[in-house]
Amino acid sequence: MGIFENCMQANHDHARAFGERGQLDKHPAKHLVVLTCMDCRIQVEEALGLKPGEAHIFRNAGGIVTDDVIRSLILSYRFFGTQEVFVINHTGCGLLGLYDDQLRKELALETGTDTDGLEFYGFRDLENNLKHQVQKIKESPFIPKDMVVRGLIYDVKTGRLQVVI
Repeated sequence: MGIFENCMQANHDHARAFGERGQLDKHPAKHLVVLTCMDCRIQVEEALGLKPGEAHIFRNAGGIVTDDVIRSLILSYRFFGTQEVFVINHTGCGLLGLYDDQLRKELALETGTDTDGLEFYGFRDLENNLKHQVQKIKESPFIPKDMVVRGLIYDVKTGRLQVVI
């Protein structure tokens, strides 16, 4: 059986055991948004002790506050009542040490396509990057000033979270 078939079988099993989850409210019970990296080693719900229906989980490469993250945060607090944001970056991130210019040049050579508008958000310092992401949320004119925003680093080797800001 291939990956797709295995996933569909898992979904079949999941749906059979779904139970009361179909009755969960669309408003996150803990009024929480978590922004983290797409890295498959980070099991956000498990690391934070969250159950289904307790938080909105946003993921992208690097746990970066992009325009789309701000858009989703606006919708989350305005329509779903979220009041707190955890930004979680992690050790061993693929964006740590990535040079955007170099990757753009490589892609342009490989594809023959203009890459000037592409942003990958590579960074050199994990803690400084995390602080910068938190600051982007706090400085957004569209996010309430009383929104609680915390920055944490997840250690992929130990599973521990370190509060940075």
